[in-house]
Amino acid sequence: MAPVPTTETPRNATPTARTPDSATPADTAASPGRRRALGWLLAAAVALAALNLRPVVTSLGPLLARVRADLHMSATVAGLLAAVPSVCFAVFGFAAPALARRFGPTVVVAAGTGAIAAGVAARSFAGSTGVFLALTALALAGVAVANVLIPVVIKRYFPERVGPMIGLYSMALSAGTALAAAVTVPLTAALGGHWRLGLGIWALPAAVALLVWLVTLVLRRDGKQPAAGAAAGQRLPIVRSGTAWALALFFGCQATGAYSTMGWISQIYQDAGVSASVSGVLLAVIMAIGVPVSFVLPNLAARRGDQRIFVVVLAGCGIAGYLGLMLAPAGGAWLWALLVGLSNCAFPLVLTMIGLRARTSGGVAQLSAFVQGVGYLLSIPGPILVGSLYQSTGGWLLPLAFMAALLVPQVLIGLRAARNRHIEDEVTPVAD
Repeated sequence: MAPVPTTETPRNATPTARTPDSATPADTAASPGRRRALGWLLAAAVALAALNLRPVVTSLGPLLARVRADLHMSATVAGLLAAVPSVCFAVFGFAAPALARRFGPTVVVAAGTGAIAAGVAARSFAGSTGVFLALTALALAGVAVANVLIPVVIKRYFPERVGPMIGLYSMALSAGTALAAAVTVPLTAALGGHWRLGLGIWALPAAVALLVWLVTLVLRRDGKQPAAGAAAGQRLPIVRSGTAWALALFFGCQATGAYSTMGWISQIYQDAGVSASVSGVLLAVIMAIGVPVSFVLPNLAARRGDQRIFVVVLAGCGIAGYLGLMLAPAGGAWLWALLVGLSNCAFPLVLTMIGLRARTSGGVAQLSAFVQGVGYLLSIPGPILVGSLYQSTGGWLLPLAFMAALLVPQVLIGLRAARNRHIEDEVTPVAD
């Protein structure tokens, strides 16, 4: 069925009133066929934007050694580069709701997509480490605002289809992550072997996504309509909401596990005797398993009043996977990759819960910014700690034990976050 954008209208609104999430003139004046076409176009724009949210990072990892050598980048700066994504996601993510209120969420997502295209293209011409870092930060700023506001766009224009649309978004994001990790090296070789072309080529899909967003804005003619909060001119004191804090802590736990896995799993397998090429394939499996699961899981989760069963099942998969890596990393390598990949699907689950825990798109904007901002800040030390434990012990037993143990608080916090509640029931909107 075509994803026709629907709207949320308060019961006490008059027929002529413009309410925060009411239909826009372009929607109300359009024929059913045009509304359906606009719905499909916006769904395609969401998917294309999501496809470009991770290649900024995952295309760089396989080529980092070449980048360091060419730009004379020290190991310390390279370590800083690994922390830049989480920092940018947190800092710029916090700014996203204010930008959405001022310009509208669709305009900000379009601008973020443009920043991704510009940053990725320009950094391939960087002649120094400082310029390379600055342009990477520009691209990551675009990723950050899109991370926060795409769920808002979904809540606003597809309120009856939050689950399927979050599923589409998560599936495209997982596909982009796996694709960039898998094909960047062979694509670079096909283009002549230089890292500049290998990284710069990822600006092309971002440019296509930007074009689709611009067409969407022109045809809808509503991109500048601001995103309202619980009511016009009001905001929610998110920090007073227990549900918001539970979601933020749950997000932080899952992000810590996911980034630790992406950063170290290949080394874990190689230290167990698995070849470098096979360890790369196993990493791709971990990321690729999220493609189908990320589409199905949000649909299933959105149909339930609460999502606690999914919190428990995903964490159980992760604990089993990490224990397997501790006991027989090479013997059950493919099974452990499958289980860890399933555990990382807590990401689309928490995105779904963000969309379900607020009643309006404005509420989702504020909740999404808070949850992702706090969550990404909390995730920064995780991969560093895993590396420190590995360096100090000379093995993976303690680091893997830490990653498995982290899933215990993730479950406990997730059970609180997954309850069928809305943040508007916990806090009272205040005037700006």
